[in-house]
Amino acid sequence: MDERATDADTSTVLPPIPEVTGFTHEFVDTPGLRAHVATIGAGEPVLMLHGLPQHWWQWRDVGPALGGRYRVICPDARGFGWSQAASPRIERYSMRDDVVAVMDALGLERVRLVAHDMGAVVAAQLAYAHPERVRAMVLFSVPPPFMRLGLGMLPAMRHVPKLRFRRAGQSLDWVFQPPYVATPLSGQTLATYLGPLRDPAKDAAIREVYRGLLIAGEMPALATGAYRRQRLRVPALYAFGERDEPLTAAFVRKHSGDVSRFADHVEFAPIPDAAHFATDDNPGAVVDLVTDFFARTV
Repeated sequence: MDERATDADTSTVLPPIPEVTGFTHEFVDTPGLRAHVATIGAGEPVLMLHGLPQHWWQWRDVGPALGGRYRVICPDARGFGWSQAASPRIERYSMRDDVVAVMDALGLERVRLVAHDMGAVVAAQLAYAHPERVRAMVLFSVPPPFMRLGLGMLPAMRHVPKLRFRRAGQSLDWVFQPPYVATPLSGQTLATYLGPLRDPAKDAAIREVYRGLLIAGEMPALATGAYRRQRLRVPALYAFGERDEPLTAAFVRKHSGDVSRFADHVEFAPIPDAAHFATDDNPGAVVDLVTDFFARTV
């Protein structure tokens, strides 16, 4: 960890930034946000966007495995990890615009994207709005936004009410238990993921994401087929844990229909021995999928 990270984190409620060999840390000032960014490796930039309720540390195994070929850049999203936002509000495009601002601040004209869960929603927003900034992307555990919604998706949404109406300070340990993981996480891993929620602003961000980004933002667009009237120009691989029922690769492929109507290049892939949190269940398979897809999308 470099001195900038240590000096910048002055919060009395946030735990220390977890140390992972090879990662360096910095804080990037953008409009309304002081973003914490962890980086490893050198080469073509790969931007990794974490899921909810996680932070940059989600990529602790994936980042070093890719760092021999790529410069892997892992920002903490607004309201998560060690990033500090001027306002607690999170609207539909807040996180997308933050990503663009961080890219600009770091001098990143074009990146490859790897994203999971909430981060995959933001990555898709970025790819549709700014395809010239994204070379290719691999997204985990979230279907393409042009997929038709149906009753078969309801079991995949069972967590939404609990998170949208979660009480302040209520434990999120249940998120990292089956059926969302193939193998329950260790106590230390849970503590590292959930530690930043000691900060009331970070704790409140869980509800904000579901209020602003999803329920008031993306869900109406999905329900009305807004993305089916657009075209995804960025090559994309959508990958799903084989145990993340019903949201498996086969299910999503079937319900996406003829993807050539909506996208230039989309692939689907299963992740063995994994559920929703595939980067914890099977990080090796995640690395293999990313490496292979990026090698084929020069």
